[in-house]
Amino acid sequence: MTNTTDKRRARERRHRRVRGKIQGTAERPRLNVYRSNRAIYAQVIDDGEGRTIVAANSLEDGVAAEGDGKVGAARAVGELVGRRASEAGIGEVVFDRGGNRYHGRIAALADGAREAGLQF
Repeated sequence: MTNTTDKRRARERRHRRVRGKIQGTAERPRLNVYRSNRAIYAQVIDDGEGRTIVAANSLEDGVAAEGDGKVGAARAVGELVGRRASEAGIGEVVFDRGGNRYHGRIAALADGAREAGLQF
C-alpha cells in the first residue's frame, strides 16, 4: 500500500526532473503551480532575476466563490494570473506543473490561463 510520504517524495522527484528541463527567462517566464489539498497557487517567475512577477491563489477574495468546487477555483486562478500577466506585459510563459499530473485542477488552471491570453 502506498502512503502519503511515498506520494510526496514521488511528486518531489517529478518536480526536480521537470525543473531540470525548464527555466523562466525575462522574455518567457515560468508559470509555476502549487496545489495543496485546500487551495491552488500560481506564480509567474523570472528565474534569471529570481523574482516573482505576478501571482494569484484560490484564497483571494472572490476567487473560490466561483462555484464548481476546487476545479472551478483553479480555472478562476488561471484566468486571474493570466490577466495579471497580460497587464504586466507578459504574453508567453513556460508551464511548470510542479510535479503534478496534468489533469484536474492543474489542467483547469492551465486552460484558464490560456483563455486569459497566455501562450504556452
